[in-house]
Amino acid sequence: MSYLLSASIAYRYAKSRKANQTSFVSFINRFSVAGIALGLMALIIVVSVMNGLEGQLKQRILGIVPHIEITSDAKSDINETITQAHTSAKANTKTNTKTPTLSENPVSETPTQNSSQVVKEVITETPMQPVADAGEIFDTSTPSLLDLINGYLSKTPMQEVLAVMAYRETEAVVQSRKDLRGVQLHGIQPLGMKQHTMVANNMEQGRFSDLESGSFRVIVGRALALKLDVRVGDRMRVMVAGASVYTPFGRMPSQRLVTVSGIFDMGSQMDDKVLYMNIDDVNRLVRDPKAKGESVRLFLNDAFNYLAIVNTLKAELGVRASHIKTWRERQGPLFDAVKMEKNMMMLMLLLIIAVAAFNIISALVMVVSEKQGDIAVLQTQGMTPKTIMLIFILNGLFNGVKGAGIGLILGCLVTSQLNNILELVNSPLALAADGSGLPIEMDISQIASITLFSMLLCIAASIYPAYKAMQIQPSQALQNE
Repeated sequence: MSYLLSASIAYRYAKSRKANQTSFVSFINRFSVAGIALGLMALIIVVSVMNGLEGQLKQRILGIVPHIEITSDAKSDINETITQAHTSAKANTKTNTKTPTLSENPVSETPTQNSSQVVKEVITETPMQPVADAGEIFDTSTPSLLDLINGYLSKTPMQEVLAVMAYRETEAVVQSRKDLRGVQLHGIQPLGMKQHTMVANNMEQGRFSDLESGSFRVIVGRALALKLDVRVGDRMRVMVAGASVYTPFGRMPSQRLVTVSGIFDMGSQMDDKVLYMNIDDVNRLVRDPKAKGESVRLFLNDAFNYLAIVNTLKAELGVRASHIKTWRERQGPLFDAVKMEKNMMMLMLLLIIAVAAFNIISALVMVVSEKQGDIAVLQTQGMTPKTIMLIFILNGLFNGVKGAGIGLILGCLVTSQLNNILELVNSPLALAADGSGLPIEMDISQIASITLFSMLLCIAASIYPAYKAMQIQPSQALQNE
């Protein structure tokens, strides 16, 4: 009952007009509510735009850069892990076969805990059966790194991993009739790129299925095509210095004439640095027809969740950290800078909200001074000091809810119509991938947490005036009336 009474009185104080309060107190009260609303509105707009820009960078850049690449050297690490697990399983089986059984049926064995969880299924259920070969866990019939990774994922699926693909990357020089450029030559499987990358969805001309093995066709970015002045059907020379050969004229890089079969446009800084070619053609170009230097590329649902996959590969398969490459090695500083900028903008605007929220202190202190007589009468009628304190805390909370509600509505409304507003004032910005305007991404949980934090600031600002109201002595307050 006391809570309802406190809330009722606090609500009456919060909505009091000039007839019940001095005009200055009313002004301070409204000013604090307006400050909270404007600060929260600005914070929602800025955070939504920053989220959109971060999402665009994630889509444009991480759509080209491999999320995780497991190099060819990791094959020896995985084979070593399988061998150790196989040896341990054999030793465990020999120990179990020496133990006599008293029952007619073979006694089921409880597998011992190995150092690696990958090979749990190596140990069979009964000790008298032969030990399962490592090939049952990893498809080692074809000793390639891709088969080992696929074998592991077939037994231990990872929800974050969309697909795996044979992959090879090398530095190359591409020469057209007009210019010469250094590029990253990506050897890919066309089907994997078509199904799991954003590049396939941003093809201006051609398609990945045109990159047939032995065709020596390439797909280039629009920015690179403009610099080299090439179009679909034109031929270029690709040179790889790492696979050079010695000739009577000296050391010559491995080179090949290739045909441009497609052009993509991701609108990123990587568009003029990447050249796509079928992985079999790349292997021939680098003089590795048996594909001993092939890597494995992992496609993730969310590239930002790469760390859990890397830790699993190191713990389960024994892959060394030096044999795993992630997108952070190339683009990590860029995304760190964007994240820091977003956090600093949030902090700055939260401080603006805090300043507005603490204006509530001024308004409530004046209300307490003005309502001393009322407080004294309530105390003489039996109201406890804690109930008095609760009245003014709720008063500050009502102001916070009012300001946060207005700011939330205005922030969401302005954010959803931001591009239209910019176009209306003749200041459009085309930063989205399709050139439609500012990229905007409204995160409901983020907006809710910001709104809740604003109201908590209002409650914190109300504690001191509420405490002062609780300390009022009825005898002194009534004597001054």
